[in-house]
Amino acid sequence: MAIPLQKEDIRVHLTVATGSALRSRADRSIHRSPLAASEVVERSGFRLTTPQRTWRDLAATLVPAALLAVTDQLLARWCSASDVRAQLDLRPSGRGSARAREVLPIADPRAESPMESVLRWLLHEAGVPAPELQYVIRTAEGTFRADLAWPRAKLLVEFDGAIHRDGDVFVRDLRRQNALVAAGWTVLRFSGADVLGRPLDVVAAILRALGG
Repeated sequence: MAIPLQKEDIRVHLTVATGSALRSRADRSIHRSPLAASEVVERSGFRLTTPQRTWRDLAATLVPAALLAVTDQLLARWCSASDVRAQLDLRPSGRGSARAREVLPIADPRAESPMESVLRWLLHEAGVPAPELQYVIRTAEGTFRADLAWPRAKLLVEFDGAIHRDGDVFVRDLRRQNALVAAGWTVLRFSGADVLGRPLDVVAAILRALGG
């Protein structure tokens, strides 16, 4: 079973005020919605919805795993959790409201990549205990930081993106993993192909390592 994040859509999506004469066409999709003055900002001469309003709009179209990835990055760079909660309170019903409420409590600005967020959503759906993010481990060989960790089980899970195939990074990763294993940790490493292409196997491997 593969996890469908979202159908590819190369159109520009524009949110305009109710009553606007703009129409959708091949290269753009127009969404009409009431816009409060507080939900609009100007950047480089363009009027845009605020990050939190954009998040609320995306909740209506993105699947939960993709929405969590967006939410994690949003909280890390653009606004606070209280800003996002206030936006949801402003528009508590309608399309995407239930999805937004389900995703928001899991969001964490410490997530360092969208794929880490997708993996966390898979684990949440499977009922796996929530991991600690960017967990620091000190060993005789140095101090290391892991993407996801379950300290009581001494389990670490890492997501390996394309950069980890670079020669120097690959060698450094091997040395790092050896140091962690020598210190008593179990280290599981997954790629995007694993998380998206065989999510059930990924969850099952983590559950086994946790003793579940």
